[in-house]
Amino acid sequence: MIYPVILAGGVGSRLWPMSRSQFPKQCIDILASGKTMLQETVDRALCIPDVGPVSIVCNQDHRFLVSDQCKQYADKVSDIMLEPVGRNTAAAIATAAWKIYKKDPKGVMFVLASDHIIKDINVFSERVVQAASRAELGAMVTFGIEPDYAETGYGYIKAKTKEQVSKVVEFVEKPSKQVAEEYCNSGQYLWNSGMFMFRVDSLLEEMKMHCPDILSISEKAVDNAHADLGFFRLSEPDFSRMESTSIDYAVMEKTKNAEVVRLPSIWNDVGSWSAMWDVMASDKDGNILQGDVIAHDTKNCLIKSEDRLVAAVGVEDLIIIDTSDALLIANKNNAQDVKKIVEILISKKRKEVSIHSEVFRPWGKYQSIDVGGRYQVKRITVKPGEKLSTQMHHHRAEHWVVVSGTAKVKNGDAISLLTENESTYIPIGEIHYLENPGMVALELIEVQTGSYLGEDDIIRFDDRYGRSE
Repeated sequence: MIYPVILAGGVGSRLWPMSRSQFPKQCIDILASGKTMLQETVDRALCIPDVGPVSIVCNQDHRFLVSDQCKQYADKVSDIMLEPVGRNTAAAIATAAWKIYKKDPKGVMFVLASDHIIKDINVFSERVVQAASRAELGAMVTFGIEPDYAETGYGYIKAKTKEQVSKVVEFVEKPSKQVAEEYCNSGQYLWNSGMFMFRVDSLLEEMKMHCPDILSISEKAVDNAHADLGFFRLSEPDFSRMESTSIDYAVMEKTKNAEVVRLPSIWNDVGSWSAMWDVMASDKDGNILQGDVIAHDTKNCLIKSEDRLVAAVGVEDLIIIDTSDALLIANKNNAQDVKKIVEILISKKRKEVSIHSEVFRPWGKYQSIDVGGRYQVKRITVKPGEKLSTQMHHHRAEHWVVVSGTAKVKNGDAISLLTENESTYIPIGEIHYLENPGMVALELIEVQTGSYLGEDDIIRFDDRYGRSE
């Protein structure tokens, strides 16, 4: 049986301002397809013949985002494994392998990234089945993409032959432009896709030879893990001790059993805004326009607007991404340098690097509408049946006005139901909670007033999502 393992711990900083550390690209419908990249990956994994339940490894900060997006898959997603800290792909794959090994030692593990685009699912499935037949014989299989241009942003794999399945000669770091062109012309070098397939007992045996510390510590991280609200929370003391390295360095570059299965150019990792031209249709002027956009005398531009009109006149080769709290304008040829902006934001401790003005929580979401010196206005959405923690604030009072739905409110000793156009006032220091007991989403406007309005002014007394103080 094939067990898909989806690695969903990345951030996607080159797709800022849409992708942010608390709301990364794999959790966004970045291509406007109606599904997030993570959901597209789960769909792709479930198309494989003889497929078992899907496991997802993600950052613990993203757990409720991932869980919410996997609800539609019912029991087809068996585990959401939480990494307490980032330790690269070797640690993530090792812990997932131990989890599979303990129920099916000879199961075949298929490792996918959560932020890739595959254009032809039929061809993809055929090559996966082919790779599985090799993995069942003990091969350590990776997938190489036949390059259609000289890309300097990818690592390369040198195949021994040009056959569909070949021994791996070597893995090569990201090359210069000239070297990348030589690789493409040779027909022997493939882009390193970051997808792998192994029989789990074979992988653990290879790790025993090449990275025994990661092997032993990862087993402890699984053995000492615990269930938490439907998640599989890996042991933080153990997981944190593992070396941060990729599975390429830890195993694939050292094993004598590495093989590569070729995939035609149906793959894209959407690693930067410029990659959008490869996966989305452009108009007659070479433009990709999403949202409320009007363009005149504009060519070869990507313009994306979340919630307001963006107009472009007489420009070329620009990337314009407009969100509710940040605007990116970049030359198409400098798309990789968006990461530099993120680094500057981090150094300045700007909140825009981590969260949007719309912030997702396990109970729903809120969006900041207006902020002043001693006030803040938010639009809050609570999903049916969900409840915010029982809490209080030292520095702010809150006014709630119900726009639609029904709110169950605790305000001190009183518990009441509020419906459309009704309101309540929560004084500073009063213990309170907000719950949606209804069958439709609860929408309300919250006006905060006080000397300090930060999100850290929350004292939680009870919380169904495990966030109690």
